[in-house]
Amino acid sequence: MGDVAEMMVRPLVAVVDDDDAARVSLARLLDVAEYRSVSFDSGTAFLEWPEVGAVRCVVTDLQMPGVTGLELQKALRMRGIDVPMVFVTGFGTVSSSVQAMRDGAVDFLEKPADPAALLDAVERAVAKGASLMARAELSGEIRRRQALLTAREQQVFEGVVQGLPNKQIAAQLGIALKTVKVHRGRVMLKMEAQSVADLVRFAEALGGS
Repeated sequence: MGDVAEMMVRPLVAVVDDDDAARVSLARLLDVAEYRSVSFDSGTAFLEWPEVGAVRCVVTDLQMPGVTGLELQKALRMRGIDVPMVFVTGFGTVSSSVQAMRDGAVDFLEKPADPAALLDAVERAVAKGASLMARAELSGEIRRRQALLTAREQQVFEGVVQGLPNKQIAAQLGIALKTVKVHRGRVMLKMEAQSVADLVRFAEALGGS
């Protein structure tokens, strides 16, 4: 039981590097720092791994045979997997580092990376990954609630989060003010909102997902 609980708590970090020595060294460093790690000798091997979505951070080389680090980053994003990445490379360029950071990389370190700097980058990446996961879970829950709304209730929901008064919503939809109030009450109930501010936050979460 203890081992299972520990595995659930310790974040999983993937190391992707075609350099055997670098890969083993990184994995050992992560293990000492109490991270779980999985290692791959190529971007292709990592992409073919069925548990890619369980990873909370990827530490990868930039220049690798086949799929490069930047191509791996792009492939993950195309799959809808928004996992923070830390690049560690001996062949970095200004343009590639800028591109990596622009696409969401947490850090770009030169080999041999300072262990403290690397662990700091991994820590920041894992924290970012946890935040992204929580946001995705919240968005999914809000979408589940939103799916319960009828077409008319959805229209009222949109009007409310835009800050429109009931009278204006009624005029725009061509329905009675009393009907708007009924729909508004149902929207609050189905969306599990305690206030208009809650509805606005929900709408913002949906818009940013």
